[in-house]
Amino acid sequence: MTSSADKATEAAKADKTAGTGRADKTTKATSTGKAGTTTKAPHALPSAGGAAVGRRIGIGLMYGLWRPRVLGAWRIPASGPVILAGNHSHNLDGPMLIGTSPRPVHFLVKKEAFVGPLDPFLRGIGQLKVDRASADRAAITEALGVLERGGVLGIFPEGTRGEGDFASLRAGLAYFAVRSGAPIVPVAVLGTAQRRGRLVPGLPPLRSRIDVVFGDPFEAGDGSGRRTRAALDEATVRIQKRLGAHLADARRLTGRHGHP
Repeated sequence: MTSSADKATEAAKADKTAGTGRADKTTKATSTGKAGTTTKAPHALPSAGGAAVGRRIGIGLMYGLWRPRVLGAWRIPASGPVILAGNHSHNLDGPMLIGTSPRPVHFLVKKEAFVGPLDPFLRGIGQLKVDRASADRAAITEALGVLERGGVLGIFPEGTRGEGDFASLRAGLAYFAVRSGAPIVPVAVLGTAQRRGRLVPGLPPLRSRIDVVFGDPFEAGDGSGRRTRAALDEATVRIQKRLGAHLADARRLTGRHGHP
């Protein structure tokens, strides 16, 4: 799972009207090209109801197979747009957040994950397909639309799996936060990559403890309303400091050190 990250700002001008659609509804607009030609607006936003179903599935799987310890979930605003920004060191991080968040989450998921039966399943539970190799305007529009209707957008700002330490962030998180005005809630997932299970080597040991620590929400912008590249770069620096500090606090709180 990943965000469109460093490609997001390239589409800023093209999507100034992004996110104005309502959930599960498409509209039509007449093009300014040849007379009589009509084009469809970007397709419907990901299903809010589907994300709620995905959360219930996540709860069953995550709590059934592992022992999540969730700290600070009350810090997530009960309503209104929110961006969850998580560290990413294992494929389980996304499903773990879907199953432990108190609100349904729409994650930006790399298009490579939408293969075979996973394609209709991920779409059905309200996840967003994103092409990491380009400025994916459709994914950007859908993500902003989720926030505009008051939903929760999930992003791994590192862009791909790594050390999970927020050492290198892409610009996508800052773009979505500044563009939408939604607060960012940092979240640390600890324990998914520390040990491998015996039955399934690619996953943590079954019934092992996974810590999920939510932090205090914060605003990415500086209050000026600027959306320039310089403003986004400055916001990214602020975000990285806040996420890094939260990860350090989460490690101290849970007694975990080193790799997530």
